[in-house]
Amino acid sequence: MSVALKPGKLIAEPTVSAGYAKALLDLAVARGAPAAALLERSDIDPAILADQDNRLPLARFQVLMRAAKALTGEAALALKFGETSLLAEMSIVGLISEAAETLTEALAQLNRYGRLVIEVAGVGGGDRFAVVRGEGEHRGAFWLEDRRPDPDDFPELTESTLARFACGVARQFGGPPLARAVHVTHPEPAYRSEYDRIFRAPVTFGASRNALLIDNGWTTRGTGRSNRYVFGIFSERAEALMKSLESVRTTRGRVESALIPILHTGETDMSRLARELGVSRPTLYRQLKAEGVGYEALLDDLRHRMALHYLDGQKVSVSQTAYLVGFSDPSAFSKAFKRWTGASPARRGTG
Repeated sequence: MSVALKPGKLIAEPTVSAGYAKALLDLAVARGAPAAALLERSDIDPAILADQDNRLPLARFQVLMRAAKALTGEAALALKFGETSLLAEMSIVGLISEAAETLTEALAQLNRYGRLVIEVAGVGGGDRFAVVRGEGEHRGAFWLEDRRPDPDDFPELTESTLARFACGVARQFGGPPLARAVHVTHPEPAYRSEYDRIFRAPVTFGASRNALLIDNGWTTRGTGRSNRYVFGIFSERAEALMKSLESVRTTRGRVESALIPILHTGETDMSRLARELGVSRPTLYRQLKAEGVGYEALLDDLRHRMALHYLDGQKVSVSQTAYLVGFSDPSAFSKAFKRWTGASPARRGTG
């Protein structure tokens, strides 16, 4: 999984999945916005959108959302994004939720893997979504809350999230709407009528939380699509993606992600890479040292692992592998490989 705006450019800030961004892009284009203008305004490389597991900065997604609203002329586009888009079509997180046994379990999976769709700054180790028992006139019901901090900095995310909950459940189960009431913290917009159309429930603006009031029965209701085998497969894939996402939060992970695309060039000098990462060489040195690794050892280990990757899969020849991992001389590569493994690369490769 690459975490990039453009090849080689890393991201340290909150991100969204390329699948999520592409779903919004596709909706805006379907409603008349030019794709080229959307990509240009948001500074998104279309190559990143080719793999839904790629990442791009949340800030770019915010720009894309607002550009999409402007170019379609639809101020309520975020609500419609939640109303019409299926999480299962843009992320493995949606497939996991669909394979869960109950809505409560599906919500737990959203909390566990939701960062694969969109990272929310400030949530930390806590859950983004919570089910809270109602009080007073709402006794016997529950509030499904979106607890992300500073929600009014990006109210469009509140709109799309709550609309996706309400419409997704209604689409899957039919029958009465999910929400008995809707509370949002942002002010009432000019397109209030779209809230009424989509949620079909009383909406309170300027509230103390962003939440849907749901009947007790929804929390234990079966999804009707439970499949433990499929659930397990999807979960394994999601765990791998989570580890990959975590790796780019470490200095070592960011360095390796930057090195892999340029490894074959041999231009892997630490000073050059530090400039690519936007830090000084001494700063990069200190950051790696704090993680218990030196730059040369990291580079050597990466070449070792990439060489095994190429040769064990019989993807390329020994000489091609030498080139791909940055050796201009195949004999030098062979010596390095013997140092790494104690064996000749010819015994693992195709010749």
